[in-house]
Amino acid sequence: MTDLIVIGSGPAGLAGAIAAAGTGLRVTVVDEFIRPGGRLLGQLHQEPSGEWWNGIKEAEKLQHEAHALGINIRCGVSVYNIETAEAGWKVYTNEGVLEAPFVLIATGAAEYPIPVPGWTLPGVMSIGAAQVMTNVHRVQAGRKGIIIGANILAFAILNELQLAGIKVDRVVLPEKNAVSRQAGEPEAVIRSLLNAAHLAPSALLRFGSRLMKNETIRNIGTRFYPKNGLKINGTPLQLRKAAVEIIGTEQVEGVRTVDIDAYGHVIPGTDRLYEADFVCIAGGLYPLAELAAVAGCPFEYIPELGGHVPRHSETMATPLPGLFVAGNITGIESGKVAMAQGTAAGLSIAKQAGKQAAASGRQLEQAIEHVRTIRQQVAIQFHPDIELGRSQMNEQWKAHEGTSVQPGEKIG
Repeated sequence: MTDLIVIGSGPAGLAGAIAAAGTGLRVTVVDEFIRPGGRLLGQLHQEPSGEWWNGIKEAEKLQHEAHALGINIRCGVSVYNIETAEAGWKVYTNEGVLEAPFVLIATGAAEYPIPVPGWTLPGVMSIGAAQVMTNVHRVQAGRKGIIIGANILAFAILNELQLAGIKVDRVVLPEKNAVSRQAGEPEAVIRSLLNAAHLAPSALLRFGSRLMKNETIRNIGTRFYPKNGLKINGTPLQLRKAAVEIIGTEQVEGVRTVDIDAYGHVIPGTDRLYEADFVCIAGGLYPLAELAAVAGCPFEYIPELGGHVPRHSETMATPLPGLFVAGNITGIESGKVAMAQGTAAGLSIAKQAGKQAAASGRQLEQAIEHVRTIRQQVAIQFHPDIELGRSQMNEQWKAHEGTSVQPGEKIG
């Protein structure tokens, strides 16, 4: 018997399981990967304070704490359906059906694919796959690579590849089209990257980035951005070049690029081929929320959170009784925010379950406040207007608070 089923053993799922189990709830965690940790397993970076964030070590700490509390963690288990049952919820997996009064969905995020001709060649991968190969499996992605796509996630992983001694020859943009959209516009890319300007590796870049926050200066800077790019720890960021094709016969051999103007329009006659034996495509992240949709949870479209997200409160409850969410399924943020949300979700579930340790609500209030504090302190925000997105979700929740929702029912 179990009181709570947690789907996803990433930072949000494990933290939620630990918080709930700490109040006496019986908790089962399922995850399709071979080991717990989720996105934490690939993270390795230096914080502005100088301290190193080692995701594998953080995942191990959470796993040890979970085992000490008797949490049943089952890896290699895929969930394909979730529905209401007499006792709460049924969760359908490849190893059978699980039932519990409460479910916490903490499935995280997935990467946007940006199709580029030749992207099915061996040696082409998402930027996240390169991170996992490098930091989790200790496998070198290749000898010389090119990243297509310039966003905060791409540069965080670029640094990790560089730390591992992997040569990334250059970073270029995808060709502007209906799928890549603003990811193929130099001016829009610069505007988005300015939110992480304080993390630039040199004082010159940090100073220039501060100047570029002025719209007039930014427009001038974009038009006159060097064709050879600016180097990020030795790797040129070429915002005025776009990848139009990945070249190769049996595997990646190079990338064909063209020059583009400030708005992503191709400049004819500027084709050039750069050699590479691996390519990483960086399209950004979106909430992996399919299971919440299958369960019948209502959604809100909030671009500031990364797209469509299940409607939820600050206690991480959804309008469906017994169903909770936490982590990147609620909006794209850092692993630290995900853990704080997971803790809030676990305590919220314990309170609803009538556990005395959480019944007063004081612990839950502190956990919610901790989420806000961590959000303000994190070095990187994947979406600069995250606070606006969270405010919009809170308003939507309050507008429908008290509304009874049945699975599959569409409201508001």
